[in-house]
Amino acid sequence: MKTTTLQHKLWMSATGLFLCFFLVIHLLGNLQLFLPAAEAREKFSWYSHLLAGNIIIEIIAYVLYASIITHTVHAILITSKNTEANGSKYEYDKRGEASVWYSRNMGLLGTIIFLFLIIHFKDFWYQYKFTNLPLDAKGNKDLYTIVVKAYQQLWYVLIYEVALIALGFHLLHGFYSAARTLGLFHPKYVKWVKVLGWVYTTVVTLGFMAMPVYIYLNSLS
Repeated sequence: MKTTTLQHKLWMSATGLFLCFFLVIHLLGNLQLFLPAAEAREKFSWYSHLLAGNIIIEIIAYVLYASIITHTVHAILITSKNTEANGSKYEYDKRGEASVWYSRNMGLLGTIIFLFLIIHFKDFWYQYKFTNLPLDAKGNKDLYTIVVKAYQQLWYVLIYEVALIALGFHLLHGFYSAARTLGLFHPKYVKWVKVLGWVYTTVVTLGFMAMPVYIYLNSLS
């Protein structure tokens, strides 16, 4: 049976909402990076060890990987369908001036985010899983030191900031798009959907953006 554009959008909405939920959990866990260095190292390494050694978290992690892949694949399929139907790229739709620029450039924003995820997984997830990291005083892998060393480099911080800005606009568009696809963008509630979308996007984006900047500035003192 041929998959329709609506079905692709439903898959994107479902996986996107899960990824939005994950981002909140990830942000809350990473807030430990704002603690004083000694306390942050101990708690962040313990937190990383807890996540790596918990079967429930492992299952959620596989759901996360599957969601990222599924979200990306269906985005590509929608892009392909739109290109075939309109003879134009997904980044530019026929709403023209009626749509905001980030809605017309989701392909570009998505590409930036995907490249960012490759860097992020390589530098942190891969190192934690498959390399011999130094251990902290309690015998846990010292992921905190790896994170701090990465964010002490200005060019690395700038890459993260650009990627997170792209993520913010992607979230803002995705939030509204998912609400429409799932039938939640009702005229009675449109104002609250917009407010919730802006609040969520602002808190998550600025929260993640603050971490590399905070660590970098601390490294200068």
